[in-house]
Amino acid sequence: MPESWLFPTVLLCLYGFFSNCRPLEPFLTAFLLGPDKNLTETQVINEIYPFWTYSYLVLLIPAFLATDYLRYKPLLILQAGSFIVTYAMIVKVQSVTAMQLLEFFFGLATATDIAYYSYIYSVVDQAHYQKVTGFCRSITLLGSSIGSLLGQVLVSAAQVPLQYLGIITLSFACIAFLTPWFLPMPAKSLFFHHKDLHKQENGSSASPTESEGDSLECKVPLNSEDHGGRDEKRRSGLAEVLRLLWVDFLQSYSSSTLLSWSLWWALSTCGYFQVVNYVQPLWEKILPSKEFQIYNGYVETISTLLGALAAFAVGYLKVSWEVWGELALCTFSVVIAGSVYIMDTVMNIWVCYVSYIIFRATYMLLITIATYQIATNLSMKRYALVFGVNTLTALLLQTLLTVIVVDSNVLALDILQQFLIYAIYFAVIAVVFLVAGVYKWRRAKAGSTQESSQTEETIVVGNGTPAVGQKLDTCDHDVCL
Repeated sequence: MPESWLFPTVLLCLYGFFSNCRPLEPFLTAFLLGPDKNLTETQVINEIYPFWTYSYLVLLIPAFLATDYLRYKPLLILQAGSFIVTYAMIVKVQSVTAMQLLEFFFGLATATDIAYYSYIYSVVDQAHYQKVTGFCRSITLLGSSIGSLLGQVLVSAAQVPLQYLGIITLSFACIAFLTPWFLPMPAKSLFFHHKDLHKQENGSSASPTESEGDSLECKVPLNSEDHGGRDEKRRSGLAEVLRLLWVDFLQSYSSSTLLSWSLWWALSTCGYFQVVNYVQPLWEKILPSKEFQIYNGYVETISTLLGALAAFAVGYLKVSWEVWGELALCTFSVVIAGSVYIMDTVMNIWVCYVSYIIFRATYMLLITIATYQIATNLSMKRYALVFGVNTLTALLLQTLLTVIVVDSNVLALDILQQFLIYAIYFAVIAVVFLVAGVYKWRRAKAGSTQESSQTEETIVVGNGTPAVGQKLDTCDHDVCL
């Protein structure tokens, strides 16, 4: 059917919209510190929030493998159920231990996000990839924006208690839970079930150039012996998948350009997660919600929409990223570092809001460019692998940063001291890419100078005797003409 892509795309967009529509999220810290939960700042920042980072890290690899093995749909249902458990616990539970368990379920929901962004590629033709990607990514941003705006309007205009925002968020999560059940079950996946698809395609055309998905990057079979029994396949399947992942990993990161963008992705995503996760406690420090009207919802809405606009504008930028990529990353990393530093040092809530908007929009702009640069020369299978590796690296760094800076068992720094460290962290990233950019520029300049000198030498030699190894023209001039 020519429109077979439409039904799963609509369902997935509905799921993405309702699962990301969370009116309570901009006010989560105020809710936990308020009379409903009556938790202390130390409990929220140093004991509860770090559990999301730890859970996300531990669950990411199992979720990645399970997503592919179970073919996406069961993991989408698990994610939807995890959101329900998370927001039901937010509404009901009180203790620190229960809140830490809540963070575990939210980490599970976050780790299974790869199922959302991978599912659609297994049920639609490659010709529709760009279209459905745009739909799915845009609808999540739209859901997040509308959720933040709805929460702010209810708080500011209707004076709705934050407890009710939690109930509304839970209701949206329940609506989202209904949609994955109606999604068609994919017949293939990127790794575990790729061979079955390959065998089907070989029945009609066994050409080595049949499609991008079955290009040289994907031609290593999951089992080299098609005539082996099922027991042998069960024993070797996972080992072959892991071997294939390792081969793809080595080949993907052999590109210096991809390695550079991936390094920025991992380093900056680590810092981005930390700032976004802990910016609400910073706002509470500057302007306590118990004493003043806060506008976190408007800020989240504006920053999300500007980030989406910046991401959209990437498609119209005419820049040679091969040449200027590292220097661009350095420049924008300076902007990000400056924004975080201003948030930390200027104790004015409006300045802090504006700095956060600049910070988030700049990151979304750069992460979109990085995604495009990485995906340009990769098949979808390798893109999923590189995305997973970059995210895992970011989480490892974030966990290390959280353990040292945030966790109550180590330094447990004040929120202002934390943001000072985050500003320094982004400044270090800027320095790293400044050095890389200057080195690349000098190497390119040296190569250009060497090429120019070789050209001049060839001209000099051509005007005199032939150089060693230079082919002599032995034909008669008149005959050659």
